[in-house]
Amino acid sequence: MINLAGHCDPYSNGCTGLSSDIKSCQAKGVKVMLSLGGASGSYSLTSTADAKQVATYLWNNFLGGHSSSRPLGAAVLDGIDFDIEGGTDLHWNDLARFLSGYSKRGKKVHLTAAPQCPFPDAWVGNALNTGLFDFVWVQFYNNPPCQYSSGDIGNFEDSWKQWTSDITVTKIFLGLPASPEAAGSGFIPVSDLTSKVLPAIKGSAKYGGVMLWSKYYDDQSGYSSAIKNHV
Repeated sequence: MINLAGHCDPYSNGCTGLSSDIKSCQAKGVKVMLSLGGASGSYSLTSTADAKQVATYLWNNFLGGHSSSRPLGAAVLDGIDFDIEGGTDLHWNDLARFLSGYSKRGKKVHLTAAPQCPFPDAWVGNALNTGLFDFVWVQFYNNPPCQYSSGDIGNFEDSWKQWTSDITVTKIFLGLPASPEAAGSGFIPVSDLTSKVLPAIKGSAKYGGVMLWSKYYDDQSGYSSAIKNHV
C-alpha cells in the first residue's frame, strides 16, 4: 500500500490537495520528486518485467501519464528519487532505464538518488552506473569511514573524489544531517563546514550543493539558513 506517513491518507483522496502546493513550488523553479524507499524497510524488484511494471505505475500515477487514481492529484512530479537503503540491489538499473525512457514523451523525467558514502553503494550502485541520474545526494553521515570527522578531512575528501570521478552524473550533493539529532553521526558544525569542508569540494565541476536530512530537523536548527550564503 502507499504510505505517505502522517502527511495525508491517499485512500480517502486526502493527498490530492497537495497538487496545488506542488505546482506552486514548481512555478518557483523547485523540482519536486517522489522518493522511493527509506532508511527502514526492505525494497526489491523481482525481475526486469517487474521493474517495467513499476515504472509504468509511477509514470501513470505521479508523472506525465494518466490514471483515475493519482494520489497527489493532477500535479506532474519532476522525477523519481532512489533512496533504497535495504533489500536487494537487483533491477534498480532496469527501473532507471524504463523511467528515463518516458522523457521522450515531453517533460524530462529526472532521476536522483541518495546513496550511502561507502563506494560503490550496496543497493543503487548498479543503477548509478547507467549514467542516467541527474542529481545524487550522497549520505556522508552514519558512515564513519567516509564522513568528515572533527579535524580530519582526509577520508571525506578521498570519498568525495571517488564519487565525483567514478560515476557519470550531472551534479553530486553533499548529504548532511541538519542537526546532531538528525543522524547517529556525521553532523558538521557550521564553522567547520564553511571553513574546511565546502572549500575542499566546491572546486569540483560536479559539485551541486548541500542536501540536508531533514526539513523537520532543519526547522529546529536553522542549519540551512546558517550555511546558505556559503553553499
